[in-house]
Amino acid sequence: MNMAASASAAPEAPRPAPGRPEKLRLGDVLVQQRLISQEQLQQTLDLQRTTGKKMGRLLIETGIITEELLANGLARQLRIPFVNLKTFPFRADVVKLLPESAARRFKALVLEDKGDTLLVALGDPLDLFAFDELTRILKRNVAIAAVPESGLALAFDRLYRRTEEISGLARALEKDIGDAVDFGELSASVGLEGAPVVRLLQSLFEDAMQVGASDVHIEPQEDGLQVRVRVDGVLQTQTKADKRIGAALAQRLKLMAGLDISEKRLPQDGRFSVRIKDNTIDVRLSTLPTAYGEAAVMRLLNQGGGMRRLDSIGMPDGMLKRFREVLGRSAGMVLVTGPTGSGKTTTLYAALAEINATELKVITVEDPIEYRLPGLSQVQVNDKIDLTFARVLRAVLRQDPDVVLVGEMRDAETAEIGMRAAITGHLVLSTLHTRDAMSTPFRLLDMGVPPFMVSTSLQAVIAQRLVRLNCKECAAPHHPTPQERSWLDTMLEAGDTVTPKRGMGCSACNGTGYSGRQGVYELLEMDAELTQAASRSDPASFMRTARERMKGHTMAFHALDLVRQGRTSMAEALRVGFDVGDSDDED
Repeated sequence: MNMAASASAAPEAPRPAPGRPEKLRLGDVLVQQRLISQEQLQQTLDLQRTTGKKMGRLLIETGIITEELLANGLARQLRIPFVNLKTFPFRADVVKLLPESAARRFKALVLEDKGDTLLVALGDPLDLFAFDELTRILKRNVAIAAVPESGLALAFDRLYRRTEEISGLARALEKDIGDAVDFGELSASVGLEGAPVVRLLQSLFEDAMQVGASDVHIEPQEDGLQVRVRVDGVLQTQTKADKRIGAALAQRLKLMAGLDISEKRLPQDGRFSVRIKDNTIDVRLSTLPTAYGEAAVMRLLNQGGGMRRLDSIGMPDGMLKRFREVLGRSAGMVLVTGPTGSGKTTTLYAALAEINATELKVITVEDPIEYRLPGLSQVQVNDKIDLTFARVLRAVLRQDPDVVLVGEMRDAETAEIGMRAAITGHLVLSTLHTRDAMSTPFRLLDMGVPPFMVSTSLQAVIAQRLVRLNCKECAAPHHPTPQERSWLDTMLEAGDTVTPKRGMGCSACNGTGYSGRQGVYELLEMDAELTQAASRSDPASFMRTARERMKGHTMAFHALDLVRQGRTSMAEALRVGFDVGDSDDED
């Protein structure tokens, strides 16, 4: 071999990777595509010099161009595909080829495996450094697709779920535990971040928060432990594991909530807080002894989520105006009714947010305190020390309040004290479990509250349910089933037509066809005729008058309006309609 010739030969320049984008300037690309003018480019360049922000971000923030137009323009210029992340059929095994940390860092998602090449969505297709790093990490040829950058963050939370991590931690915990739980070791390990049970619970909470779950259910079964999360009111299985780890999870949760870990025969309730990604989550824990071990249910309350306002909960405009007038009164009782999980507390707190706490003394009596509001005095009920609703309410009335919120009318004693407060010059807000607004006064009578007290104190009743909303990305016209058509025929007037829609299921809604929930409401205000019927304990007369007052404004009709707007499905409306009944046509 000629060493001299070899030494004198110039080193071969590295070949560019196949599919590597050209080095282009974004502004020039957008001008060339006629998406922005030269003048707009110059204005943005001047703004960039003062702010230091990226060109694309400034163009979007100033409203010169939308993210979709920007991504489409880059796709045309670079001759690469444009992908809609909301409807793309992702495959979990393909997405996981790129670790989550790298995906979030480079704003990239693996879309397709084409054998020798991977199709990767990139938030900035002109980012050559990101392209080179992705090629290095994936060890494959990379082809780029353009996507709107804001859609990537939602896709990361949806696709990089903790399901596999949770299952792996559960298997690791099975090996650590063996056949029995060592309570001494479990107690000693409190605060150790590395304990497998702690890591498992942290992953459970992180996954639940990523998918917007309201509850986590840990349920021992005969053939194993089932962990499910409730999303938009529907339970989804998170993982299944050996049932032996259920005891360890239950004991750890009870330790975190300050409960008695030695007591496994009785139900227990407690609460604790955890921090997940800079958010403080209040967790309400309930344990229940079952045939196969202790079941635990955790209600998750995001304290960083912000308070809802009355005009953002979906209440119809006319009803909202009337409700605000009721809240402006100085005395009387207002009840929000519905089953567990129907959004009653959200409505009550939205009502409290309307009340000027700087001029009025507002006290809440709750079990537990679900949201913390500035300017209010909030009291936590504690039955263990006999700090009951009734006892606290008596003390509260000696604190000179203007407005009192009672978390729930649990018994006749609490109801009577609350109504006496309403009669004597206080505005009292509370909740009650009833089927609809019309049956509420008779539920109070059934609890043992005197008729005169109900008729003189009750000002208004709001009944509500939650319905799931159609996914905006995959909603399509739906032909009603015979059952749905029959219900529509009873609800619609002659000549009125509705074209229902329903979500077909896509990656944006995890295949459910639904995304988010909204309340449906009905409001019954007590007038002289209704008050007289209630004081006589005359259900027939009361119901007849109430139906006349609420004709066309029940929860069933509110659900029908959402169907008419294409916002919810016939199945959801039918669920509400059959739950509360269509009382307008009854005799």
